[in-house]
Amino acid sequence: MEQELNIIENNRLDKLKKLKESGINPFANDFEKKENIKNIIEKYGDKDKVFFENSKTDVAAAGRIIIIRSFGKASFLRLRDGFGEIQCYIQKDAVDEKYFELFSEYVDIGDICGVRGHLFRTKTDELTIKIEHIEILTKSIMPLPEKWHGLKDIEARFRKRYVDLIASAEVREIFRKRAEIINFIRSFLNSYNFLEVETPVMQANPGGATARPFKTHHNALNLELYMRIAPELYLKRLVVGGFDRVYEIGRNFRNEGISVKHNPEFTMLEFYMAYATYEHLMDFVEKMLSELANLVCGSFEVEYGSEKLNFKPPFRRIKLKESLSEIGGFNPNEIDSSEKVYNILKSKNTAGISKTDSLGELLTLLFDETVESKLINPTFVTDYPVESSPLARRNDRDGSVVDRFELFIAGREIGNAFSELNDPLDQEERFKLQVEAKAKEGLPVEMDDDYIEALKQGLPPTAGCGIGIDRVVMLMTNSHSIRDVILFPLLKPLK
Repeated sequence: MEQELNIIENNRLDKLKKLKESGINPFANDFEKKENIKNIIEKYGDKDKVFFENSKTDVAAAGRIIIIRSFGKASFLRLRDGFGEIQCYIQKDAVDEKYFELFSEYVDIGDICGVRGHLFRTKTDELTIKIEHIEILTKSIMPLPEKWHGLKDIEARFRKRYVDLIASAEVREIFRKRAEIINFIRSFLNSYNFLEVETPVMQANPGGATARPFKTHHNALNLELYMRIAPELYLKRLVVGGFDRVYEIGRNFRNEGISVKHNPEFTMLEFYMAYATYEHLMDFVEKMLSELANLVCGSFEVEYGSEKLNFKPPFRRIKLKESLSEIGGFNPNEIDSSEKVYNILKSKNTAGISKTDSLGELLTLLFDETVESKLINPTFVTDYPVESSPLARRNDRDGSVVDRFELFIAGREIGNAFSELNDPLDQEERFKLQVEAKAKEGLPVEMDDDYIEALKQGLPPTAGCGIGIDRVVMLMTNSHSIRDVILFPLLKPLK
């Protein structure tokens, strides 16, 4: 295969050399593309043969040649730009000899060309450009994937995403849908008077979530910095400053494992609404995601693998402890002490547990182990233990839990939200516990004294939510690896 590739590449390099020697620029930049192929099809797609026979319709199009079918003195080719595809036809006796010679001698599948001509319909009634002028705009040195079969290797698809996109309409559609999803979310939030903002990606204190950060160094300030694991604390500072509704769609970075659900660099939506509770946000998120499913998939029912996910409101709501009984199958008496829950987790070989962990921490781990994967249709899980929620507001009726929900779909977490803790004294105490816990794990964290100062200025009653954009895209495009929905996922370099 490698030898075949070398032969093809050398042959094309030879053509490149001959083009230059004959005075033809194989990387020309002076072709005037008047409109994209989609526009041509939309404008003339409903016209019949008689229309084109009675009126010459001149067009100019440019794109990559993806198919060539030659019949000696005539050829059909398929031209694709970033918006659509159209068939073209070139005939030796109907075009200037120099253009036919250029095409027959030097044009290959994969070349980017500009064509001018007029539209007609073939015997099979296909809308086609009859070429009167053709020029090479970019000579392709490497063949398209059909010639070298590299895209049968899944990892090759991610390493050479540009080839993957050329080869696969399905892959291109995933990323068009991704853009559509983000545009919808942005428009939805804007329609509710949210303000889109940008907060620092490099932070002196990696707060706002529990995760291992990436570390970097600022030379001029001689300062250790961290790539953000979440924008949360900065967004809440803005609510303190008087922006009642803010959101950010941006990259977060977590120096942890890679899996079908995790990429170290990922896209998150975080938004905050003053004078609202986590219960308000359940209604809000439910409305946003149900409308999104209906727009992108054309229905509240979304196919995901062998499942049909039902996004029709209302979504199921269940408390964490109740889910352990109703879904996990545990009798409440089995899980009413940290010792009992620890022993259950130990029997399941759960990593990272300790006898010193609180009951709340262990119950959260038990939920992760036994319930999460069973939550297929959209489900809000509420009433998380306070120990596992250092930034959430305590519930007024039960101080052992917080006003928080996590949204699960297809057995994985999609979003996390809570009524924000706005008591600076309570927050300071929880920060101290968080610092101690992270220090035991060897994670870099310090007290965020400035955030405490911000809370002392007064954070209004506020609810905030974070939603994993990549995971939403996975659901809406029936993709089962996060790498399928990230254009350039992180990969170990080839040696």
